[in-house]
Amino acid sequence: MQNQKSREIRLKSRPVGTPTAANFELAETDVPTPGPGQVLVRNSYMTVDPYMRGRMMDRKSYVPPFQIGKPLEGGAVGQVVASNAPHLKVGDYVQSMLGWREWVVADGATMMKLDPTIGPIQAYLGALGMPGLTAYVGLLKIGELKDGERVFVSAASGAVGQIVCQIAKAKGCYVVGSVGSDEKADFIVKELGVDKAINYKTAGDLNAAVAKAFPEGIDVYFDNVGGSHLQAALASMRQFGRIAACGAIEQYNVTEPPPGPNNLVLVVGLSLTIRGFIVSNYFHMMGEFLTDMAAWKKAGKMKWKETIVEGIDKAPEAFIGLFKGENFGKMLVKVGPEQAV
Repeated sequence: MQNQKSREIRLKSRPVGTPTAANFELAETDVPTPGPGQVLVRNSYMTVDPYMRGRMMDRKSYVPPFQIGKPLEGGAVGQVVASNAPHLKVGDYVQSMLGWREWVVADGATMMKLDPTIGPIQAYLGALGMPGLTAYVGLLKIGELKDGERVFVSAASGAVGQIVCQIAKAKGCYVVGSVGSDEKADFIVKELGVDKAINYKTAGDLNAAVAKAFPEGIDVYFDNVGGSHLQAALASMRQFGRIAACGAIEQYNVTEPPPGPNNLVLVVGLSLTIRGFIVSNYFHMMGEFLTDMAAWKKAGKMKWKETIVEGIDKAPEAFIGLFKGENFGKMLVKVGPEQAV
């Protein structure tokens, strides 16, 4: 598209502790004409996720770090405006890992075509996308959930936590979720069907609150938080319990190593399993996941909430808000029209 400009967010400096607006910069660039096999996409929505904080550090990890002065990357959905890829036509909705920008020109083979009949396109960045698959894999494969078990979920109103809670309820489980406000507690109980909610900010002794919610103990703990939540869960685990270690947002911005749970000895005595996982190792399960999600959604067993911020320039603000608990469900940034053509 001739003379088309695209705004993008670049990493200006590496954060120390919690990121600030000064770590990011808004830039404008020309949009190239797509070459052979390439497509031009107008992004509609992009996602901000806690794992991106790790990529802002210059260290070796399961994904390479973001580079200073370069645009950030992450999940995005948009519409094909021009195509030289045989499997994609103008008007198709696609998903890529080229968020944090308004326009994308890339190899069509790197784009996943979306089915907008299952749910709204932005849901492919949340409930129908990587967060939903994370919940599905973590609970059913890593946590080895059995029907009717007792399940504890931290960050239960978040993008992953919401889906974990509902899958567990669909499997006939007793489910307790931890959240950071009374509004979120009401939502997971009244809307998602969770049996009990713990507001960890007002609960006082978290160990005691978890123990009270689980008089018979926990079979599966889905850990999105780490730290004090992991310690509280360990104290109430049943014998042969399983912990799916998905994230540790409580520790992502610390500048000094925090103290670890002081009750890890329970892992031995209770024969517990703690297993971490990265969802990208399970992308082969996406088809199975979407089939089950479509069935649960049709049966009225699956719903979700999103927080949508408007404008590419607000993306850093949305990302920083994740660590302040400002998101209710999936945090998304709307960067363009839902229909570009």
